Amino acid sequence: MKKTLPLIVILISLSLLGLIVLQLSWLKNLLEVRQAHLLSKVKTATTQVATELSRSAYSGPVIRLPRKQSKIANDFNLKLLLKPPSIDDKFTPQEIYTKLRNAFNEADLKHMKFEFAIANSDGDYEMQSANYATEFFDTTSNKLIHNYIVPETGTDLDGIIQAEQMIVIVPDFKQQVWNSLKWILIGAGIFMLIIFAAFYITLKSLLNQKKLGEIKSDFINNMTHEFKTPLATISLAIDAIKNEKVQQDKEKLHYFSNIIKEENKRMNKHVETILQAAIMEKQELQFAFTTVHVHQILQKVIDAYSLQLEEKNGIIQTNFNAKNDILNADEVHLTNLFSNLIDNAIKYSKDNLVIKIATNSNAKVICVKIEDNGIGMSKETLKRIFEKFYRAHTGNVHNVKGFGLGMSYVKTVLEAHKGKIKADSTLGKGSSFTVELPIS
Repeated sequence: MKKTLPLIVILISLSLLGLIVLQLSWLKNLLEVRQAHLLSKVKTATTQVATELSRSAYSGPVIRLPRKQSKIANDFNLKLLLKPPSIDDKFTPQEIYTKLRNAFNEADLKHMKFEFAIANSDGDYEMQSANYATEFFDTTSNKLIHNYIVPETGTDLDGIIQAEQMIVIVPDFKQQVWNSLKWILIGAGIFMLIIFAAFYITLKSLLNQKKLGEIKSDFINNMTHEFKTPLATISLAIDAIKNEKVQQDKEKLHYFSNIIKEENKRMNKHVETILQAAIMEKQELQFAFTTVHVHQILQKVIDAYSLQLEEKNGIIQTNFNAKNDILNADEVHLTNLFSNLIDNAIKYSKDNLVIKIATNSNAKVICVKIEDNGIGMSKETLKRIFEKFYRAHTGNVHNVKGFGLGMSYVKTVLEAHKGKIKADSTLGKGSSFTVELPIS
């Protein structure tokens, strides 16, 4: 796992990097194709309008000049020649705009903005839209499309009447292209985020599995040690009982028999702890809720640890201030909960231990605070204290035993009772646990 995980991370990272490069390349090509496609549509739409305008403008009769006349006669006829009506004579700017808008809509360019102008053969503007003059000089962002409005094929003007021009400007052409790709880009972005999220979840799961594997490995090693010690003690006690001198001495026989009995109880307790962990894993803890008094449970637990406190030269100071200590709870599990907290305070401590237990209540909850002056916990330990199989580093204290299941059990029981727990600690100074339980 140690060698595989970095390799998996590298391979997935390279895959994501390659995917990003391909996406950027695809996006660049898509943008170019989209620009060309939209520009083609714009040219088709404007050409269609220019053709329609030429048909309308030059639908009347055209005056022709005789082919063989003198120069003076030609000049005279040129002066007298009646020019056909211009686009400006036949259409209003609004009519031109409507024709262009309809052509754009038919070309599936409903959201495409544009400005236009009609220029005569001399390049002078006959008409223009409101923002044409402003947009004309921005050649960087805008696209200009020129269309000549010429007579239909077959109309012979002998080169005298020159064509008018329709100039169409598409402002912010690239921006409008980006807008047309909006939903495609949003979809691509969402899928990329999903891929990154999947990568993150996968990596997190792998790291959690790695951490869980390490914790379980520590648990197995610790469990082996916990069983090995009583088994070795029982083996030595049995060997001693086989000795004839011991068999003849009732006192020694009783002593070694008690050792076997106590170590057997100790192993049974370990087995029960492991079985309890299995039940917690399956979330099959059974609760029998009854009316209980928190102060009575706390006092019973305190009395049970009197011998251990004597060994540590420790004392427990109580300050039961809760006016209402009645709960609807499981007495056995609640007793075990407080027992685990006090047991930890005793185990993770040095001599001259002082444990303070205080209670307070309001209309909704009862708070039980258990505070000690033990070895305390680091910030990392404080974050992980409620993880299953996790055991805090004890520094110079080497006699701490257990499987790292106590605090996980505490959290499980509190969740079943809809309660909360808050842990505070300072390394080298001590820890405090505040339990909140809803009052029935």
